[in-house]
Amino acid sequence: MKNNIGATDRKTRIVVGLVVGLIGLATLSGLLGLEPTIGAALSLVGLILIGTGLVRVCLLYRLLGIDTSRP
Repeated sequence: MKNNIGATDRKTRIVVGLVVGLIGLATLSGLLGLEPTIGAALSLVGLILIGTGLVRVCLLYRLLGIDTSRP
């Protein structure tokens, strides 16, 4: 598949994914007062953001015709 995520978008996805994922894991371990369902959802969203940032392909972007890899 052709890359559709640019360098800035990639870095942003990885950083935000790490933060969201860590919040989700902290919630699941009981460090935050949120529901475990919210923690699981945040962890999943974090993993998706990190994964799309690493492979530089976002299927939602492809469906919407968005391409941030162009200068």
